[in-house]
Amino acid sequence: MRYIITVSRQERGSDERYTQSFYYEPKDGGDTVATALSAINERETPTDINGKPARRIEWECGCLQKKCGTCAMIVCGRPRLACEARLSDLSEEIVLKPLRKFPVVCDLVVDRSILFRNLGNMRLWPPDEPERSGGYGEIAFESSECLQCGCCLDVCPDFRAGGGFFGMSVVPTAARLLAETPEAERKELLKRFKEHFSDGCVRCFACKNVCPKHIDIEKMLACCGGLAAGRREK
Repeated sequence: MRYIITVSRQERGSDERYTQSFYYEPKDGGDTVATALSAINERETPTDINGKPARRIEWECGCLQKKCGTCAMIVCGRPRLACEARLSDLSEEIVLKPLRKFPVVCDLVVDRSILFRNLGNMRLWPPDEPERSGGYGEIAFESSECLQCGCCLDVCPDFRAGGGFFGMSVVPTAARLLAETPEAERKELLKRFKEHFSDGCVRCFACKNVCPKHIDIEKMLACCGGLAAGRREK
C-alpha cells in the first residue's frame, strides 16, 4: 500500500502555514509515522506528490521507543507519539500537524519548554528526607511513567501555554511528592497544587484517553485528594 503523508509546514513560527504531501510505501507492517518521516527526509532528492522539490521535514525524535515523548504531534486529528502510530492502523492519507497548545518553531516542532517551567513553578522536587510509604509504591512507579510529552495538554479545554492553570502534566509528579512528603510539610505543595491545577480542572478526562503511557489519571487525582484531606488510604 502507498500512503500519502500530508504535513503541516511552517518555516518559522511567524510564517504562514501551508501543507505539503509525500508518497510513502512501507517496508513492512511495523512501519510507523516516525519511520515514514525519517525515510522521506533521507531521500536523495526529496519531492512532494506533485514532483516539486521539498525541504527537509522538521520534527523531533529521541529514543523512538515510546520512552521520551519528544516525537509527540497531531496524527490524523489526535495527539500521539510518531514512534507508536503504526501506519497499518491509519487511513491511506495521513495528516500530520504540530501540537496545538504550544508555539510552533518549525513544521512539526513546537516549543514545550512551558511544561518544565511549570514543574519548576510548582517546585515539584523531592523533599530532603522523603517519607517513603510502601502503600504508595504503585503511585510512585506509575507517576514516573509520565513523559512530559504534552499530549494531555493538547486536548485540555482549560490549558493555554503561559496561563495559571498548568494542566494534567503536573499531576503525576505532584501525586508522588505528596505521597512522599511528611504530612506536616504538605501544606505549601497542596496550596500550589490547588492554585495551579485543582481550582481550574473541569475533570473532563480527555487527557486520560490520549496519554501514551495510559497513566491512571483518576487514581492520581484520588491520591492527591485523599492526601489533601489528611487521609492515607492504601
